[in-house]
Amino acid sequence: MDYSELILFTMEIVGTIVFASSGAMLAIRKDMDLFGVCVLGVITSVGGGVIRDLILGCTPPNMFRNPVYTMVALGMSIFLFLVLYILRGRGLSSSEDTGGMFREYVRHSAIQEKLASAYDKTMTLFDALGLGIFTVVGINTARSLGYDQTFLLIFVGVITGVGGGLLRDVIAQEKPYILTKHIYACASIAGAAACVYTGERLGKLASMALGAVVVIVVRLLAMHYRWNLPRIG
Repeated sequence: MDYSELILFTMEIVGTIVFASSGAMLAIRKDMDLFGVCVLGVITSVGGGVIRDLILGCTPPNMFRNPVYTMVALGMSIFLFLVLYILRGRGLSSSEDTGGMFREYVRHSAIQEKLASAYDKTMTLFDALGLGIFTVVGINTARSLGYDQTFLLIFVGVITGVGGGLLRDVIAQEKPYILTKHIYACASIAGAAACVYTGERLGKLASMALGAVVVIVVRLLAMHYRWNLPRIG
């Protein structure tokens, strides 16, 4: 494994961990059992890749041919479940607000409130990081299979980035986040376009890094300034 393959593998593992965390935490907030937490964690992390592989005619999907990503997602989901199970056993309980898993416990302490706020911001950053990584990984996968059509590359990049989250929300009976909250899929589109259009000039790794940075920056700016697309009502 050369350095470029090592970088790509590391990116994929990081993306798998942060997306598995996102899915597992939603399952915990929905009061699912251990199996449900594992299912939602795995689907969130590898679901987009499965959809991408089916679109590209790559069967069986990579999650079955190379199960390391599934195992990492499964391990992370179990880890989070056990940590929160132990914490709840010590008198901690989760809250119903998005991402605020410790708010009910920390509401009595200003210092702990700051910790909870830092936790929420960290998860937002991780979610943006995962979105950026999987968007460019999807593009790289399509390129490695010989595809070079611009629209196809951008499409599979975006579906890799947002597909797992979409499946997560549908299974958890949530209104899909990408259709309602801030600039999410649009951030993925912007990063995918940046990656595709700079691929020949910058090279594979540099264009992927640029695309991921664009996704992360746009996503974080949208969260900070609460950017939303126009809607009726």
